[in-house]
Amino acid sequence: MNNKMILILGVTASGKGKLAFNLAESLDAEIISVDSMKVYRRMNIGTAKPSKEAQAKIKYHLIDVVEPHQSFSVGKFIELSTPAFEQVKNRNKSIIAVGGTALYIKTLLYGLFEGPGTDEKIRAELKEKAKKQGLLKLHQQLTNIDPQAAERIHYNDEKRIIRAMEVYQITGVPISKFQQQFSNDIALHNWKIIGLRREKSEENKRINARAKKMIDAGLVDEVKSLLAEDKPLSKQADCAIGYAEIIDHLKGHISLDQAIELIKKNTRRLAKHQRTWFKTFKNVNWLNIKTEDTAEQI
Repeated sequence: MNNKMILILGVTASGKGKLAFNLAESLDAEIISVDSMKVYRRMNIGTAKPSKEAQAKIKYHLIDVVEPHQSFSVGKFIELSTPAFEQVKNRNKSIIAVGGTALYIKTLLYGLFEGPGTDEKIRAELKEKAKKQGLLKLHQQLTNIDPQAAERIHYNDEKRIIRAMEVYQITGVPISKFQQQFSNDIALHNWKIIGLRREKSEENKRINARAKKMIDAGLVDEVKSLLAEDKPLSKQADCAIGYAEIIDHLKGHISLDQAIELIKKNTRRLAKHQRTWFKTFKNVNWLNIKTEDTAEQI
């Protein structure tokens, strides 16, 4: 295929969605979303989905593909994205992939890291140890056996800490060694990778402004509507930034102002995590975006 394959990445609120739309218009391309939350139907405001007007102009894939009560995984992403790529290619269109979910992006570039299987006995023992000793203690143990993995995994991320410890106990090999096989310079496809980068202070301003914009657009009512549905939100949907904080507010645990400040804080923390991940990606054409840059300049 002679048409282009472009991947746009950047931290949350960096402007990658707007750039993807503008490029798609100029290149006659279709957009594949690489975002773990835009997959959920009726979760529109808090996930910063493209508007209905944008979706009427450009064909988007992997948006609104599951119900909020359903779980979604990297495996499901591969299952749905593979036929989407084929459809776009068959229409002889260019492809623009855009998103900030680092694991999905890495999978798109290099394939899925399989690693060893699971061991339910070991996993149960590790969960019990985390319960008794605390996650921080378990994270310290991971630091001793696999400092590279421990640096990437937050000390409150129970699922990933236990998985890393499990892999080591099953194989005697740190999970970071397996992931080195996963991280290579040869991408599965001939992607042109564009990264959007702004000054940290500018990114924080954009994050804060977007949080306010979401509240003004009706995020609280959106969350109320989701909570009123027959089936409860999945763990992923329930814990999503913007939704978790408003849920706490609606339960009476915090005020709306506190929820908004938490959304800003947690989004900034997500951006920091994304920046760490993106440093590991190869062959990214980083664009240093200034506040005054227009869409055309970018």
